[in-house]
Amino acid sequence: MNRVETREDNLEDRAKPLRSSMSRRSFLGTSLAVGAGTIGAGLLVNAPTARGSGGLTRNDEAILRFLAAAEIIETDLWQQYNELAGIQDSEVPGGTGNPAYTAAVEVLDEDMDQYIHDNTDDEISHFTFLNAYLASKGAEPVNLDQFRTLPSSQATGAQQIGRLTNLMQLTVNTSFWTRYRSDSLNPDFGDTLPQAIPTLAVGQHTAIPRTDADTTDPNFLQAIANTAGFHFAWVEQGGTSLYAALAQRVTHNEVLRILLSIGGTEIMHFQTWQDKAGNAPPLTAVDPVTGVSVTFPDLNADGEILQTNLIMPEPTIFLDRTFPIVSIIRPTETDGAAMGTVIAFTADGLFIGQPPEFFAVLNELAQAADHARHGGRGR
Repeated sequence: MNRVETREDNLEDRAKPLRSSMSRRSFLGTSLAVGAGTIGAGLLVNAPTARGSGGLTRNDEAILRFLAAAEIIETDLWQQYNELAGIQDSEVPGGTGNPAYTAAVEVLDEDMDQYIHDNTDDEISHFTFLNAYLASKGAEPVNLDQFRTLPSSQATGAQQIGRLTNLMQLTVNTSFWTRYRSDSLNPDFGDTLPQAIPTLAVGQHTAIPRTDADTTDPNFLQAIANTAGFHFAWVEQGGTSLYAALAQRVTHNEVLRILLSIGGTEIMHFQTWQDKAGNAPPLTAVDPVTGVSVTFPDLNADGEILQTNLIMPEPTIFLDRTFPIVSIIRPTETDGAAMGTVIAFTADGLFIGQPPEFFAVLNELAQAADHARHGGRGR
């Protein structure tokens, strides 16, 4: 596959159900020719509101459009992981696997290749369904193919195609680990939770081998695999909170059903990956290219706040500190939830190398979703 082919082309069979209800033209196909300002302010937000939408409110469309974009982004990163350490088949095509990296990832669990494959398959189904649903209501589906320009890993097994996301310069926030183990702190109250892996939250770390040279030192290769393990969980805890937060803004019962149904799978993903990340072997490694050091400590040596087998959400404060603590997804604050996701993705390093036009698109989509309110008028 060459650089100009799109992910939808790569997943041709998965896209077939869309053809009866939506055009194959790119959502942004001609937008770049008229300038970044038009991309952000016109095509993604204002244009769809000028046409019929099958009864959907503008607010619901904005939420679904942002979620479709988020799922496209997640599909792109999971596709990269699957090419190197998953199972490449007709459900998730592309790549040929990297045996050394796959073996290092499987130190966390021998079934990691199947889990990576299935998570990738799920994300493909999410964005495909959301776009098909939007099209069925007369709304324009989301397409970010114009921004598939970031380089691929050069390691054995990776396709040499353009990417939306960068997995080779990550700064991974691991406070989700302590957040779900704390019985007294909740970010919805403004609380800050400590990092489980402090060195992952500073500097830039690769979660996939950049070249085959990264697979020659077993200790450094395991550090890459450990980084991936915690990144898997970080990605899916974000989706867990995002769907719960945006569900509070939708109007139509059917749209609420969509968010609750897809959001539930994000929860299942997160719990799986949190469990597997706990198996990351303790080590310290230095990146031979950047000189950045990372240390994975023994998480079972420092009390319950880091204990690896505490994968069920610890009851904590919710709504008001005077209420009894309760086991919940957190955060679920709805104000600014979409922009919060864009900010988190950006801080993670996923978009290093993307142009300003890409951020303009995401910001417009996020702002539209955050401006949505339950009960907004239809068209």
